[in-house]
Amino acid sequence: MASQPPDRWPHAVLDLRSRRLKALKIERLLNLSARPQPIRMLEIGTGSGGIAHYFASHPTIAYQVTAVDVVDQRQLRKGFDFRQVADTTLPFSNDRFDVVITNHVIEHVGNLSAQRHHLSEMHRVMNPHAIAYLAVPNRWALVEPHYRLAFLSWIPRYLRGPFLRMMHRGVHYDCEPLSLRVLENLLKDAGFKYRNLGARALRETLSIEGDKGVAANIAAKLSDSFLDRLASFIPTLIYRLELKS
Repeated sequence: MASQPPDRWPHAVLDLRSRRLKALKIERLLNLSARPQPIRMLEIGTGSGGIAHYFASHPTIAYQVTAVDVVDQRQLRKGFDFRQVADTTLPFSNDRFDVVITNHVIEHVGNLSAQRHHLSEMHRVMNPHAIAYLAVPNRWALVEPHYRLAFLSWIPRYLRGPFLRMMHRGVHYDCEPLSLRVLENLLKDAGFKYRNLGARALRETLSIEGDKGVAANIAAKLSDSFLDRLASFIPTLIYRLELKS
């Protein structure tokens, strides 16, 4: 979430059903029902507001939800505090939140310097016992998710814009997806302890969506340790973060 120059645009998912399912997955992956309440939550890059609304209106868990974004595209507005921001700087005091969510945001904030600042601001506003959820498209995913083009994020940065234009999918490539190695180095430098949740996230997704097909049957037969070894190739990198003690 950097400021929005002409060559960087929001890519918010506005489908509210998908946001509710995403929020349920985050809740399960972070085991939020076991945390002390009320839970002070920050969502960075709220988009439609669907995830923030899910937590703010939760029937059994008390969340105090704040959401920020560089543009206001909310379709759901009630129940949570919203702040529009100009860039990766968060307008909150240190140690403010118990849970921070940054779901497919870091690839949109800008270059590596902006991505580092995004993580440092997350770290600053988390209290010592806080946890965070971070998800980002894997650079080595076969199909780049924002423009739906195979191999788009594999090629050098200076060729991505021309490739988009050649394929009539856009003019300028405005995202910076990360490889597992680069992301984990950024997390270390920002002072986070982290755990890759890719295997658990796959199982939760299949469970939530009620998938009883071939993918679910295969996933059920594979151990988490085996799936963890495939983390570098899973299309979305998903992490649970804590502050280093």
